[in-house]
Formats: sequence, structure tokens, C-alpha cells
Amino acid sequence: MLLANQVALVTGAQRGIGRAIAEALGAQGASLVLQDILPALEETVAELVAKGYRVEGVVGNVARFSDAEAMVETALRAYGRLDILVNNAGITRDNLLLRMKQEEWDEVLAVNLTGTMNCTKAALKPMLKQKSGAIVNISSVVGLMGNVGQANYAASKAGIIGFTKAMAKELGSRNIRVNAIAPGFIRSKMTEAMTPEAR
Repeated sequence: MLLANQVALVTGAQRGIGRAIAEALGAQGASLVLQDILPALEETVAELVAKGYRVEGVVGNVARFSDAEAMVETALRAYGRLDILVNNAGITRDNLLLRMKQEEWDEVLAVNLTGTMNCTKAALKPMLKQKSGAIVNISSVVGLMGNVGQANYAASKAGIIGFTKAMAKELGSRNIRVNAIAPGFIRSKMTEAMTPEAR
């Protein structure tokens, strides 16, 4: 298998894109550490273990650096290494800027952008020690094009693209690859909240 002997940490892995990524990595032989803020993560972990995957789960908030460190510590304790980090955790708090509350801006930037930084920073120690690693940041087409009512989300996802480019330059010479993916709209719990016209 392509990822045999590799260890992957996926954030926001309880459902949607994160869960699909986790399943794809597991199917290729990776040992998994899955993070989510939702306690229902335990059900996802149990389902993947039943499929024969090696899985550890960590309930935590990527917006807190201490929680990001705990995720990485779980990987090191369970498997002794960390090869892949997928920064997928993200939230929306959609509103027109004129009506947007400060907390709607702050929450989205804290999870989407600061969370990506927290998890990346926490993962660097083992990856630098190993002199290898791969970091994949999930941005969005909205970060490239913008979208009405999503100034906070668009800013966070555009920030991820800039962050990814900076990290690629910082870490490329250390044999750590850093890339971003900018998906379009994917049917998930997050997009179910959109109006049918928007979908």
C-alpha cells in the first residue's frame, strides 16, 4: 500500500471532507490520528477501526495551541512518528459584513486560520527531527474568488493559501512538503445550511 508505515493526523475528521480524507489515507495503509471538536468523533473512530484501520481519536479545538500539541503527542505516543498532517478543520459563520458580529469574524479566523497555524507548528518538531513530512492545508475556492456573506470565511481561506506558500518556502529545504487544496462546494453538513438557490 502507498502509505504503509506512514502516520497521518487529520483535523475536522468526524464528518464531511475530513472523514473522506481519513478513509482514503487509511485505505492506503496509513495509521491515523483523527481530531474533531465534536464528541461524535468517537463513533467515526469506532467505524474506521471496525474496517480494520489503525485509528486514534482526539477531541479538541484546533484554535488552542495546547490542543494541537495534544494531537501530535497522541500520534507520537501511539505510533512513534508523524508523517502527514491534513489541516481540514473549518467552520462558517456566514453574514453580510454590515451585520457580522465580531465573534462571527473571530471564531472563523480562530478555527480556520489560527487552527491551521497551531497544528502546523505543533507538527514541525517531529517532522523536522525525521527530516521528512507532508502538510496539506484545505483552503477553498472562496479563498480565491470571494463570496457574498462570507468575508470571514473567504479571508481565512485566502490566509491559508498565503500561509501555505510561506511554509513551503520555509520547509521545502528540510524535505517537508506543504501544499493547499481549494475545493469547490462539497455536499456536507456544512453546506446543507445553505439555501437551495445558493447550492
